[in-house]
Amino acid sequence: MAGSGLDHRRPVASAQAPPSRGRPHPLPRSCRGRRVARPGGNALRERTLWRLLYESAARASEVLALDVGELDLRNRRARVRRKGGAIDVIVWRTGTARLLPRLLGGRRTGPVFTTDRRARVELPPADIDARSGKARLSYRRAAELFETATGGWTLHQLRHSALTHAAEDGANTSTLLAFSGHTSVASPARYARVSGEALARWQAGRDPAARKR
Repeated sequence: MAGSGLDHRRPVASAQAPPSRGRPHPLPRSCRGRRVARPGGNALRERTLWRLLYESAARASEVLALDVGELDLRNRRARVRRKGGAIDVIVWRTGTARLLPRLLGGRRTGPVFTTDRRARVELPPADIDARSGKARLSYRRAAELFETATGGWTLHQLRHSALTHAAEDGANTSTLLAFSGHTSVASPARYARVSGEALARWQAGRDPAARKR
């Protein structure tokens, strides 16, 4: 992985998420991480972030803490620091793979997701793109952008939705553990609650009359 070394010492406080606000509900499956919202002024950045969050099922704080050098664009993966400090790998699909190079515009260093303007206050060097002077996009700002664009949905709902949809599509416990970054086998159980829509699809697939047609 190109530039896969992760500096465990550098602070990423600006990317940390606030405490969760109760149990989230998954977004409609029709969203599928595509047009879940109308992006604001920086449409490419927002589309890339939202797509990556859905396709990787990573926590927003993990993705916002990414530096360009930690991306393996060819293999569609990156190393992240999970909750608790463990180093893990996230992967993504074609949608994110098409957007990331456009977002980076040839950049090889600095935060992947940055603010629209140069930083106005002094920040740790790791949270600044040296070329543009823009700061790492904070969790608070990213959450505000998403909630405004969607009318109240939260960034965590993208992760929750990705894991719920994966469970409904038949992902087993081991896959959900790897996808989510959880370490306890009890954690994926919250995503295994089958919706009425998924139950109807399952029943339709088992219907002998339907298979004959």
